Amino acid sequence: MIKPLLSLLILFVQFPSLSVLQGDIIDTLSTHFKSGNSKEIAVNFSSSVDLIIIDEEDVYSKAQAEQILRSFFSKYPPTKSTVIHRLNNNPNYRYGALSLGTKNGVFRVSITMKKTGNAFFITELRIEADK
Repeated sequence: MIKPLLSLLILFVQFPSLSVLQGDIIDTLSTHFKSGNSKEIAVNFSSSVDLIIIDEEDVYSKAQAEQILRSFFSKYPPTKSTVIHRLNNNPNYRYGALSLGTKNGVFRVSITMKKTGNAFFITELRIEADK
């Protein structure tokens, strides 16, 4: 009796449902924002990203967007990141809003992701002063 239950438990641990993994991408990004890890965030960028940071807005390549985000983290070292909103009910679209606490203020981070192949990529990243 124990062996079949153990086998079933291992099966669930080895193959978590795809929907759980997709829902966790916003949580994973929140963790990377908290640590100020622009490199790990950039892994999720699409080839071009609409990047809005405070009052600067433009479309950048993945590499350029990562450099700009790294510069933001050097000016505003993160201390805390909390998911405040998420949309994950569309199979081809994800949206997350974070509250990012830094040593120099609090920001609202909006992340828009679209599915390409089997993965979601950030197409728009918006960082605005939280009012």
